[in-house]
Amino acid sequence: MSKQKPAFKPTLKWLLQNPIRFLGFGFGSGLAPKAPGTFGTLPALPLAWILLFLGSGKIGLIILSVVLFFIGIWICNVTERDLGVHDYGGIVWDEIVAMLLILAFVPQTVLWWLMAFLVFRFFDAVKPPPIKWFDQKVSGGFGVMLDDIIAAIMSIMVLLILRYVM
Repeated sequence: MSKQKPAFKPTLKWLLQNPIRFLGFGFGSGLAPKAPGTFGTLPALPLAWILLFLGSGKIGLIILSVVLFFIGIWICNVTERDLGVHDYGGIVWDEIVAMLLILAFVPQTVLWWLMAFLVFRFFDAVKPPPIKWFDQKVSGGFGVMLDDIIAAIMSIMVLLILRYVM
């Protein structure tokens, strides 16, 4: 697989032909024509809110994120294979899982969730070291998932420092 564009433009119809692709593309959010990673992160917000409202708690979000990370390796492998492209921007399952993890570490307020979203998007888009190294060197579904989890861990560290300072 290459880091090029797929031979075809993924569509909602194509996603719906295989539920794994639909998940890989973040329930369709990865089809956004601009900034699919940003749009792909958004489904994590209502999902986390619902889970917390239902009583999962922060520990529940952490456990779910770990489980979804490992399931995500498979989801991203299948979606990459079907596209014929490694780490295509529309594959956003990794963003959803990473954002769920981050939300487990911040206060449950709109301001903190907004800050969490912005900090994560910065790390995921800019890919400072070591994120960029892992993004370039680790392939397959594991590589797709790994660089976002590293971005999530860096985001959590920044947010915990901010919380301490504030």
